[in-house]
Amino acid sequence: MTLTAHPLLATVIAAALLSGCANMNDTQQTAAKGAGMGAIAGAVLGSRGGSGGTARGALIGGALGAGGGYLWSKRMQDQKAEMERATAGTGVAVSQTADNRLKMDIPSDISFATGRSDISANFSPILNRFANSLQQHQVTNITIVGHTDSTGNAAINQPLSLDRANSARDYLVARGVARQRIMTDGRGANEPIASNTSEAGRSSNRRVEIFVAEPAQAANAP
Repeated sequence: MTLTAHPLLATVIAAALLSGCANMNDTQQTAAKGAGMGAIAGAVLGSRGGSGGTARGALIGGALGAGGGYLWSKRMQDQKAEMERATAGTGVAVSQTADNRLKMDIPSDISFATGRSDISANFSPILNRFANSLQQHQVTNITIVGHTDSTGNAAINQPLSLDRANSARDYLVARGVARQRIMTDGRGANEPIASNTSEAGRSSNRRVEIFVAEPAQAANAP
């Protein structure tokens, strides 16, 4: 097919994709919005080749946008509800991130002791229930990010933060969650959520953040 298009075609394609979202479910909306954003990005890159390049860029970008990223599907909605039930009364907050992942925000009273990476007695029952919910949703993947307070230097804090993430991973694996579903990362003291000038703040910063996501390619999984 030969593409001959006005430079505004990219905008028209993106607008059409985005305007159709009103009558779609969450999964379809995610794909359509991704396609719209991809169309705009593709058009910008393709515009260097004239109007035909704009059109091709918009169509290719739309296809890539629709197929990439994370989905907010009924499975994710169900998992969010299960995670909220699993953490009810614990002070752990479960939220949806801007990129359609679930995030567990763990309060300071379930944090790690200074210089330690072992799972606390308060954290264990939460991870037990979390592992059960992950077993019910096999297509999701998990990212665990460890953090420290500012006590000590980077040479200590960086490996310690990764050890904290790995401890949470190993705990979940020991309870039946497939190891290959879990990625870990350590950020040291680089991303505090509270001031390190007080013990309460440092306690909040000694933490792991747990993210759960359904990759777009899992959309057609049974």
